Amino acid sequence: MKLFYVYILECSDGTYYTGITSDMEKRLASHNIGAYPNSYTASRGPLKLVFYCEFTEAAVAIATEKQIKKWSRAKKQALISGQFDKLPNLAKKKFS
Repeated sequence: MKLFYVYILECSDGTYYTGITSDMEKRLASHNIGAYPNSYTASRGPLKLVFYCEFTEAAVAIATEKQIKKWSRAKKQALISGQFDKLPNLAKKKFS
């Protein structure tokens, strides 16, 4: 069974990069060597893998990656630290 991974990298500047791959080891190596000079992570190394999850369906993994990319930094940090109970509240829009 082929697995797909959605992952979050922490860049040296403190920002997060969310991606998807079917070969985690190869993809992390390509990020760390700057294999794609125009990519977001190319100039932000060293990179640290801070979160990943596995999927058996590519479509679900792609949808999850797109969802996480839209999240706030605070919501990504809650996911990374395993504070899943905080995720719903961090998704709510604050009205003034």
